[in-house]
Amino acid sequence: MSAHAPEFGKVVVFGTGLIGGSFALALKEAGAVEEVVGFGRTPATLRAAQQLGVIDRAGINPTHEIEEADIVLVATPVAQMPEIFARIEPYLGPNTIVTDGGSTKGDVVAAARAAFGDKISQFVPAHPIAGAENSGPAAARWDLYQGKKVVVTPLPENSDDALDHIKRAWSLCGADIYELAPEAHDRVFAAVSHLPHLLSYALVHDLAVREDADLFFTFAASGFRDFTRIAASHPEMWRDICLANRAALLGELDSYRAQLDELRLALAQNDGERLEEVFGIARQARRSWAGDN
Repeated sequence: MSAHAPEFGKVVVFGTGLIGGSFALALKEAGAVEEVVGFGRTPATLRAAQQLGVIDRAGINPTHEIEEADIVLVATPVAQMPEIFARIEPYLGPNTIVTDGGSTKGDVVAAARAAFGDKISQFVPAHPIAGAENSGPAAARWDLYQGKKVVVTPLPENSDDALDHIKRAWSLCGADIYELAPEAHDRVFAAVSHLPHLLSYALVHDLAVREDADLFFTFAASGFRDFTRIAASHPEMWRDICLANRAALLGELDSYRAQLDELRLALAQNDGERLEEVFGIARQARRSWAGDN
């Protein structure tokens, strides 16, 4: 803990699980926050968060907590955000900056515009890229964001001060900060995150509903394990993410189907040269991305 006064006074977190809880713990570890107040869906969750030291106390009523907060982080599933934005809007203080941890941005920005109206400049959207299969306050870790990327997707209305405020908070958590426009963010993550989840669920589902499913799963080995690890992720969360980003995801799905059709054609025509060419380009790209070169 550092001796100087914390940079942030009060931080309010909606959703005290992996994302919100780790944000709180990281700021505490950095000595950067005076007090963390948590809101959640159940009193039991908030009690657990308090016992684990994730939050200092549970918030009862946004009326009394939001106005003097430096930062409000909404770290719930994206489908719950519109209602939370609407709840806190009347109580935003002039210096309160609201941010989020949602993995889609277009829908969150639209919800924020609808709820905050002319206070939209006080909302700075962000996406910490530090997923894990576990959830709840017990999954929160102070070092979750060390060396991880956080994508901030500024709005035209955001002041430099508001933007710096949120970037600084994530930097104190140990994260590397990137900036993308909300639309660019959704296009990128449809391709590198949302589509792989969809494909992984699809493959496992295809086998699971066959009459002799047990036979297939008996012989599935490391290749199947690697490809399908993400099909063990939270179905409700991924339903929301897919629907929230459906325009960009449909585009990526069409692009992938065209790629599959091309490979199918090469296979049907016994075109080993084309298969090897595609595999070679993919292998080279995968190796350089993973640092295997």
